[in-house]
Amino acid sequence: MEKKVRFYLLLVLLVAVCFALNLLVGSVRIPVSAVFSILFGDSSALASAHPSWHFIVVESRLPQAITAMLCGAALGVSGLLLQTAFRNPLAGPSIFGIANGAGLGVAIVMLALGGSISTALFSVSGFVAVLLAAFVGAMLVTGVIFFFSTIVRNNVMLLIIGIMVGYLSSSAISLLNFFATEEGVRSYLMWGMGSFGAVSLGHIPFFSISIVIGLVASVLLAKPLNALLLGELYAENLGVDTRRVRNWLLVITGVLTAICTAYCGPIAFLGLAVPHIGRLLLGSENHRQLLPATILIGALVALLCNLVCHLPGEGGIIPLNAVTPLIGAPVVIYVILKKWV
Repeated sequence: MEKKVRFYLLLVLLVAVCFALNLLVGSVRIPVSAVFSILFGDSSALASAHPSWHFIVVESRLPQAITAMLCGAALGVSGLLLQTAFRNPLAGPSIFGIANGAGLGVAIVMLALGGSISTALFSVSGFVAVLLAAFVGAMLVTGVIFFFSTIVRNNVMLLIIGIMVGYLSSSAISLLNFFATEEGVRSYLMWGMGSFGAVSLGHIPFFSISIVIGLVASVLLAKPLNALLLGELYAENLGVDTRRVRNWLLVITGVLTAICTAYCGPIAFLGLAVPHIGRLLLGSENHRQLLPATILIGALVALLCNLVCHLPGEGGIIPLNAVTPLIGAPVVIYVILKKWV
């Protein structure tokens, strides 16, 4: 137990260090003392002398670091929930097409509806419309996958169905891009590259509260998730309502994936790779230990990716989805070789 406590404390320390580095590193060089003065000290004189520094730290780097930390945790937990529910190590929000479904919803709003949703009952636009569309798209695809899971018992076949659903969503997105305006295509393309910088300081409270609620709800499912590892029949014999657990998995995964995808774009590999990193480091399938570890590792990996995106300095910012496969793909290859070779 003492070894596990040290493991969690080390993860917390690494997350804190990477969070601080995300505040200190960027295309604009800001002294460490100035960053801490802006965040914790008297920044009035500093703000008047260097007004851009205050804006960069408070309005750009701080929201990005918070977003990366929460988004990494959310996607990691989403992947873990799906891998447990389907008992498939290759399950994840992107592999099963859930992120593609959220992306299709966003594409419909951005490319076909001009950035707004109008009905007889309500009318929304901007981020609210994007968030709503991503949530509906993610939930619909997740519902389709769970429906097929009641028919198809073979995990490999179910995985293939998920991939095909993702291809269908991608095909629809391609058609929308073909008929959309040049400005709409450019906006959707930038959104699709992935970025933790789209959540402004004003949106941080809603984003943070939504993600934290989803993470807490997932942790509360640790006991029934452990029962599901032994099979549905065994879980039902233990008194677990598997249908109810699956419904909650659907809601939690859909909400976390939808929010992350709406704000940050379809981020690849984090949901797939982070749970496996947790299993490899922790050496356990117990969700009472694995869920908190996945949350911390997801936050750590996302912060590292965001840090790498900003390393070139004056050269600009690397798209997030150009960095995440560098970490996620080797992990997935290792898992495949370990399991099937």
